[in-house]
Amino acid sequence: MKRYCLACDLKDRKDLIEQYKSYHAKGQAWTEITESIKKTGILDMEIYLTGNRLFMVMEVEDWFDFQRKAEYDAQDSKVQEWEKLMGQFQQPLPWAGEGEKWILTDRIYKLEE
Repeated sequence: MKRYCLACDLKDRKDLIEQYKSYHAKGQAWTEITESIKKTGILDMEIYLTGNRLFMVMEVEDWFDFQRKAEYDAQDSKVQEWEKLMGQFQQPLPWAGEGEKWILTDRIYKLEE
C-alpha cells in the first residue's frame, strides 16, 4: 500500500466553499464517483480543508498509477461531469502547470518509529 498527499485551492468565496463541502458531505458524493475511485486502486481517500486550501490523502494499492487513473477517468462521462462541476469551485495553486488542479505534495518530515 502507498500513500499520496495532494493539494488544491478552492475559489476564495465562502458560498462556493460551502457548496463544495456539501457535495463532499457524508453520503453526498455521487455513487459513480465513489465506484470509479475504488475501481482504479484507491483504497481510501480523505479531503481536508483549511481556509480555501484542500489537502487530499489517498491510500492506494501498490499497482495504482496516476496516468492510468487519468486515462480511465477520461473515458467515464460521469467522472467528466463531476470534474466539470467541481471545476466551478476549484482553482489551481499558484505554481500549478497548465491544466493541473490537484498537485502532489512532497513529504518533508516523518516521525521515526
